[in-house]
Amino acid sequence: MNGTNALYYSMLTLLLASLVIMGSPGPSTISATAMGAAYGFRRSLAYVSGLIAGTVAVLLAVAAGVVAILLSVPHGALALTAVSAVYILYLAFKIATAPPLSRRNDQVTVPTFSGGFLLAVANPKAYLAIAAVFAGVSLFPDERALDATVKIILLAAMIIAIHMVSLLLGASLSRFLRDPKISRIVNISLAILLIVATVVAVLE
Repeated sequence: MNGTNALYYSMLTLLLASLVIMGSPGPSTISATAMGAAYGFRRSLAYVSGLIAGTVAVLLAVAAGVVAILLSVPHGALALTAVSAVYILYLAFKIATAPPLSRRNDQVTVPTFSGGFLLAVANPKAYLAIAAVFAGVSLFPDERALDATVKIILLAAMIIAIHMVSLLLGASLSRFLRDPKISRIVNISLAILLIVATVVAVLE
């Protein structure tokens, strides 16, 4: 395998690993899906943009080694987990109690960009998943700066794609949620799934 083919293979490995690890159900992706289902694509876009920005910030922190410093601080990891848990419980409540789309108006309050950003940077799974992918594949072994730069660009693109697909998946469900009973069942189910995914991420 020549150098170019080896690079392409490493890039493909990186992208596939990021899809499997970062794209698997977790607090961030499930909340994007739940928001799309509960509020529709347009109203959820600001929140999901916050998720994307926050997750990219985590990626940059991982690349810079900031995470290692943060987690070395006494109770640093515990503080992150606590913040995440409180906000996710609030978010699950908002999703579970969201009114059916047929009963909404433009004044309905939806989670904002800052809410999505907060969840992303306090999401315990994000740090572990991104660190595993970032450290697991080397594209340019002899050029560390170039290696980190290319991986940041590729993983940022995957972060955007994964969250937008999650949002679109949720928004595609919204057309079926005009019926109040179906809407309530789906919203409560997604809220429970968000809490379960968070518990699993914390326990891992």
